[in-house]
Amino acid sequence: MHTGGEPLRIITKGYPPVPGADILAKRRYVRENLDHLRKFLMFEPRGHKDMYGALLVEPSLPDADLAVLFLHNEGYSTMCGHAIIALGRYAVDFGLVAKTEPVTRVNIECPCGLVRASVEVNDGKSGNVTFSSVPSFLFGADYEYQLPDGTIAHYDIAYGGAFYVLADAGQFGLSVQKSGTEALIKMARLLCAHANAQVKLHHPEHDDLAFLYGAILTDGNDANPNVPTANICIFADDQVDRSPTGSGVSARLAAQFAKGHVTLNRKREFESVIGSKFVGEVEAKTTCGSFDAIIARVNGKAHYSGQSQFWLDDDDGIGQGFQLG
Repeated sequence: MHTGGEPLRIITKGYPPVPGADILAKRRYVRENLDHLRKFLMFEPRGHKDMYGALLVEPSLPDADLAVLFLHNEGYSTMCGHAIIALGRYAVDFGLVAKTEPVTRVNIECPCGLVRASVEVNDGKSGNVTFSSVPSFLFGADYEYQLPDGTIAHYDIAYGGAFYVLADAGQFGLSVQKSGTEALIKMARLLCAHANAQVKLHHPEHDDLAFLYGAILTDGNDANPNVPTANICIFADDQVDRSPTGSGVSARLAAQFAKGHVTLNRKREFESVIGSKFVGEVEAKTTCGSFDAIIARVNGKAHYSGQSQFWLDDDDGIGQGFQLG
């Protein structure tokens, strides 16, 4: 499937059982014992540097209809909004949940917690998906970054199921819509390196969630919710999200709400680097440990793109998966 252009390879069979008392234990197990299968499915010759995957595992939360581990070019994410949107449709269409009209609820257990999706169903056909995410919050604001000419730029760090650096691309002479991805990737890499060196992240619920996943460069339009705002998300090992990034939209909404730029239940449009769109809003205020937090609600649509079966010849070392530098 793909959501707004961002791929999602849903793995339906072929993995061995994944043990673990909870979803984070399962995530640790696949990282330590089954990582060769991630490379087999995500890397060339079957995938590419920007491939993304979803491995369905047994849920541990009583309210969950299914549980998922997210795969990418570097490892395993804790949250992925574009995948939730795709998996909502998939769960309805392939009978993982009972289909009801006009809306079918699908509760998905993610490494960051339980995410509740609502799938529109009309005449038996699934459509747009809206999900309510885990508590999202602004971790810290206005960190300073010095440019080569001595100018001081600023960035925030926010959590939307994963931690992101948020920065206006215009501070660095870049444009989300007009600059090449190579320049945007380079800037994102520098910002992540700076943040990792300067900021010690922590999450109130689990240490496994306390790592910087990537950077989101924006068009700087945080304060005017009446017009769309564009961003590009570069995560993991310089992987570029083609969608507006569901967890990134949640993080951006948390930062915007904390700074007074958006209000409760006020929809705004988020646009990706290829022009695909999600609609996000602040559904409710909440807390996460000592952080003032929000529940973000994000809407989008996923589409089916094909079905594949993969195998490996006994003598095919290259076919185990590789990446070009």
